[in-house]
Amino acid sequence: MKYSAKTLLQVFWTFFKIGAFTFGGGYAMIPVIQKETVEKHNWITDEDLLEIIAIAEATPGPIAINSATYVGYRTCGVLGSICATLGVVLPSFVVILCLSFVLQQFQQLKIVRYAFFGIRAGVLSLLVKSLWTMFKKIPKNWPAYVVIAASFMLTTVFDFNVLFVTVGCALFGLITSFYLQKEEKQ
Repeated sequence: MKYSAKTLLQVFWTFFKIGAFTFGGGYAMIPVIQKETVEKHNWITDEDLLEIIAIAEATPGPIAINSATYVGYRTCGVLGSICATLGVVLPSFVVILCLSFVLQQFQQLKIVRYAFFGIRAGVLSLLVKSLWTMFKKIPKNWPAYVVIAASFMLTTVFDFNVLFVTVGCALFGLITSFYLQKEEKQ
């Protein structure tokens, strides 16, 4: 794969701008990634972007970082993936780092503590909304309700490791699906 230092810098700068000026999470970044990488720079095609999004959704981690890594790799190999990933992550990292220093200086002020009470309440409401949205999309059958109840009890009451609970839920889902399919064939 042949590329120049200028292309690596373009990859970094493109994803730095995407990371710095796109708000609303990874899905909000997809149209910007498409415009920059497909239309402006012609690094990938629309079909490539669809594949990238599918892979980024299926792999662990934020979709924006996964997409940046993959586009960078397709453009300039391993160095491109490093440049794109650093570019998309660096703005958030710098903002959070600066905020942590500022907040540390002012955390004893009542107004800052009250602001964090409000932020926590807002975050809780967003989590409840996400929970409700996911609940509406799950199948309404006994295996789903068993998984919900068991995973809730194991994580909150018995303090089981979430990773083990997730693996257990996946195994329960596979076994249940296999059993239900077997019953349908009979």
